[in-house]
Amino acid sequence: MAQNPVINRFGRAAGGNPPTPDATELQGMFDKPAYAGPRPNEQYMTLDSVVQRTAAMLGTIVLAGAIAWVALPDRLFLPALIISAVAGLGLGLFMSFTMRVNAFTALLYSVFEGVLLGAISHVFEQRYPGIVIQAVAGTVMVAAGMLFVYKIGAIRVTPRFTRIVVGATIGVFGLMLVNLIAYLFTPNGLDLRSGGPIAVIFSLVCIVIASMNLVMDFDFIERGIRQGAPQRLAWYAAFGLTVTLVWLYLEILRLIGYARR
Repeated sequence: MAQNPVINRFGRAAGGNPPTPDATELQGMFDKPAYAGPRPNEQYMTLDSVVQRTAAMLGTIVLAGAIAWVALPDRLFLPALIISAVAGLGLGLFMSFTMRVNAFTALLYSVFEGVLLGAISHVFEQRYPGIVIQAVAGTVMVAAGMLFVYKIGAIRVTPRFTRIVVGATIGVFGLMLVNLIAYLFTPNGLDLRSGGPIAVIFSLVCIVIASMNLVMDFDFIERGIRQGAPQRLAWYAAFGLTVTLVWLYLEILRLIGYARR
């Protein structure tokens, strides 16, 4: 009679009591998808599907940004920036909390973000020629660096790591909101975006936190592929990765702007 593999692995202890599995074994057990029977008609998330959807979103952002940069007259830059920011934020929050992300909502979000980035980048480029290329290069280098350190295992996404990063992300966005409110009472708000030492430190902190969010995005994608996540989650994974890259780009753009003053 064949032995149960679980009993065979953990059941060899004095007195017949199985030993307590260590953290590595528990993680391996947790990562194994539960068997739910064959599902021949269901498609699963793959690395190619996530890459293709992320490329589609980033390509839409670049296209919409280029059109906004070239076609929008200067007098319409501020209204376009406000409308795209509000619309993008609203749609992004909806997709984040409901996880209802598909081709239409993801690409529509990319259009809003593209107009926003196109308007902001145009303003920075007029003031500091060449800054957009520098910010794009910096974003690519940071993203590639974080992917490298994640793949070699230098950073592991543990529950504690996730709690810290999520808490820090909520904290910095809370500070941004308070800073916006403070502008109603003082010209520089809390000095978080004034270009001074506090602003430089705040942007550096945001870049670090955005980089840690990239690691969490990579881990979400890898776990989803390994555990057989449904194909519809590929759009959600691409959306999360795009949001982080947009945030990282904006913070690097600001930081380079501070340095070039």
